[in-house]
Amino acid sequence: MLTSYHFEQIQRQNSRKMELVRTFLTKMGLGVDQDVEFFVVAFSNHQVVATGGIAGNTLKSIAVDERFQGMGLSTSLLSELVTMAYDAGRYNLFIYTKPDNYRRFREAGFYMLASVKDRVVLLENSKHRLSDYCYELSQHKKEGEAIGSIVMNANPFTNGHRYLVEHAASQCDWVHLFVVKEDRSFFSYQDRLHMIRAGLKDLKNVIIHEGSDYIISRATFPSYFLKDEGVINYCHTAMDLKIFRSHIAPALGITHRFVGTEPICAVTRFYNQQMQQWLTTPTLECRPIVLSEIPRVELESANLPVSASLVRNLLFDNQWDMIEKLVPKTTFIHLKQLFDLETSPYQVKRKAMSIVKQAQIPVEAETNH
Repeated sequence: MLTSYHFEQIQRQNSRKMELVRTFLTKMGLGVDQDVEFFVVAFSNHQVVATGGIAGNTLKSIAVDERFQGMGLSTSLLSELVTMAYDAGRYNLFIYTKPDNYRRFREAGFYMLASVKDRVVLLENSKHRLSDYCYELSQHKKEGEAIGSIVMNANPFTNGHRYLVEHAASQCDWVHLFVVKEDRSFFSYQDRLHMIRAGLKDLKNVIIHEGSDYIISRATFPSYFLKDEGVINYCHTAMDLKIFRSHIAPALGITHRFVGTEPICAVTRFYNQQMQQWLTTPTLECRPIVLSEIPRVELESANLPVSASLVRNLLFDNQWDMIEKLVPKTTFIHLKQLFDLETSPYQVKRKAMSIVKQAQIPVEAETNH
């Protein structure tokens, strides 16, 4: 019987040891998610007996060899993962795990956020953080028969985004717009937020909310940030939409959610389809949310859908005349400022992406979200 073990931190670049991790996780019925940055691995006699990964502020790919279960290894593994996350400045933690593991993590101080029956549960290391967030949202609640909502990445903010918000604002008394917080897009969160605010300043019934971990984040919907790898996960979409309907929508009295049609990105198209199930189906717990899917705006001269990915591709090619036709004036001015200096960070990124494009490597698709 194996009784002793030691922990190692393994980076994704360590191909030899990562192969051991993949083999172990496969045996345990799990895979290696592409967004995991590093693993904490327990070895005993050179064999992998437990693993746990960290992706942003989410703990995942947690598994313990059955020979070591009941010996405290699970607790030690979780302690190692949490300590490493804290050392990296990540304090608001989430765990994706199988329902069978819920009690184990509950005893370690993690609480249920959402679950997909018999498949997966999402936990976080706070009993009150979600309710505190919803209380803060409720301070912005407005009265009206139709209260709309939009979740937007805007990488960058285009005329298509503007059209979607204008439509929602014309149909609703108030519209709550949530900006995706994750800094995993070409444009930073702060620049995307700036472009959205500047581009919608004249719409007085639109309330812009800064992003959170509870709306299209690496915790609630990691598939969104793995589009270029074609990752489509039913459980991810279910988690994100269940949290929105059960907690966020009631806090603001939201009755409608608006999205643009998605002809390009399969992940977002699947997410839009899943909204029909998770937002509109009547339940005893929550009132239905009306889903409005708006056709994508097209550039008439080229018969192309106006998309953020098209604008980025034009940026890579320095086609400013065409860009000016696709984005609001406020976005155009901001983009020119960001790319004004050859030494700016975005110029460096643009040149790198141009090389990728020339090499015909697929570039991440973008959506109206």
